[in-house]
Amino acid sequence: MELFYHPLSRYSQKVLIALYEKQANFYPRVIELSDPLSRREFCDFYPPGKLPLLKSKAGELIPESSIIIEFIDSEFSTGTRLIPHDKALALETRLQDRLIDNDFSNILFELEHQKTEDGEQNQILIRQLEKDIGQFLDYLDNKLEKHHWLCAESLTLADCALFPCLYCAQNYFQLFSYDNLNRYWHQAQLRGSFIQVKEEIELAMGDVLSGRRPIP
Repeated sequence: MELFYHPLSRYSQKVLIALYEKQANFYPRVIELSDPLSRREFCDFYPPGKLPLLKSKAGELIPESSIIIEFIDSEFSTGTRLIPHDKALALETRLQDRLIDNDFSNILFELEHQKTEDGEQNQILIRQLEKDIGQFLDYLDNKLEKHHWLCAESLTLADCALFPCLYCAQNYFQLFSYDNLNRYWHQAQLRGSFIQVKEEIELAMGDVLSGRRPIP
């Protein structure tokens, strides 16, 4: 398998966590979409030009982070089961994954964009985005009162989606003020799969700050 991704992309990080949890072997292919040559070569290979993208052993191209994780969870019996066998729990896991992507990650991306925007920032929009994320953090904190991980007592697809968001959100929000979420975030940072991804994030960010790697 080959994974086309960027280490500073949250959706790429989500897939990396899943691959490490599954103990799956894959060939990493870092794509710099901000580099015109790299983008053109990738778009020639995959016209939509979106990351992450998984190329299976059979040569099938599988896009979209959640779909990639569903695929590798069904392909590999090793490691962590990311989609529970129980139908109700599997449905809850998929629901939380979608909520995290749509109501947390995407809004967080817009907040990051507004915070780094050159010139006059839209403070009204920033406050609204912060309010929306704050409400979602409250939702997560309440939900985590019932389980060790987000949906169950074992890690699932939903946690793969949540870890990268919290890693970024800690720069803008006081996660320690949420009792259950703070406990969860501490245990997440001790997870081997996330430690591996965090190391790659920090190496990539170091390259960006030094000018060796363009910002994605």
